[in-house]
Amino acid sequence: MNTPTLARPAGFAADVASIARRALRSLWREPEFLGPALFFPMFFYVINIGSLQDVAERIPGVDYKAFQVPVAIVFAVTGVSRATVLVLDVQQGYLDKMLVTPVRRTALLLGMMVADIVLVFTLSVLVVAMGLIAGVRFETGVLGLLVFLLIASAWGMAFTGIPYAVALRTGNPAAVNSSFLLFFPFLFFTSAFVPREAMTGWLGGLAAWNPVTYLLDGLRSLISVGWEPGDIFGAIAAAAGIAVVTFWLAFSALRSRVAGPA
Repeated sequence: MNTPTLARPAGFAADVASIARRALRSLWREPEFLGPALFFPMFFYVINIGSLQDVAERIPGVDYKAFQVPVAIVFAVTGVSRATVLVLDVQQGYLDKMLVTPVRRTALLLGMMVADIVLVFTLSVLVVAMGLIAGVRFETGVLGLLVFLLIASAWGMAFTGIPYAVALRTGNPAAVNSSFLLFFPFLFFTSAFVPREAMTGWLGGLAAWNPVTYLLDGLRSLISVGWEPGDIFGAIAAAAGIAVVTFWLAFSALRSRVAGPA
C-alpha cells in the first residue's frame, strides 16, 4: 500500500524567501508599476528646482538641488509596495489556498515586505543617481551616500504597513491605491520646499511635530552638512516610530484575515 505524501513545513526563512521571490517576479512583469514611481519624483524635482531655486538660494548656505533630493526620494519610496499583489490574492482566492498549506502566516506578509526592500532600495538608488547627474555631491562621501540610501529605504519600508493593512482589511484595489493620499499632509506640512528656519506661524509649528521633517533634516545633513548625529538619529527615529505603528496595523489586519499558527 502506498503511503500518502503529506506537505510539511519548509522552515520560516524558506517560506519568507518563497513569497518574496513570487512578489519580485510579479514586479518584473509589471514595468508600468515602476514608471509612475520614478516619473513623479523626478518631475517634481525638476519643477521645484526650476520654480523655487532662485528664491530658496537667497537663504545663505542653501544648495536647492541638494535640498530637494530627499524630497524626491520620499516621493519615490512612500507608499510603494506589493500590496496590490496581496489584494489581488485576496480577491482571487489565492490567499485562501495558501492558508491550507503549512506556510507560516506571518511569512505571507514578511515575504512581501522583503520584496519591498528590494523595490524601495532600487528606487532610492535611481533617484540619487538623478541628483548626482544634476551636480549634487555628498559631504559625507560614499559611506554617507550608503547611509542615506539605507535611511530612505527604511522610511519606504515603514510606510508599507499602511497599504498592506488596507489590502487585508478591505480586499479593495482602489482603497489600496488611495492609501498613498494619507501621506500628503505629512509631506506638505513640513520643510519640503523651504528650510525650517524660513517657516513661520502655524506651518512652522506643525513642521516641528511632523516626523517627515526630521527624516528630511537627517537626509539633508548627509548631503550638505556632514556627520550630524542628532539629525541622523532623528531621521532613524522618525522611520522607526512610523514603522512601529504601521507594522502593528498590518499584522493586526493579517491576524483578523487569517487563522492558524503564526
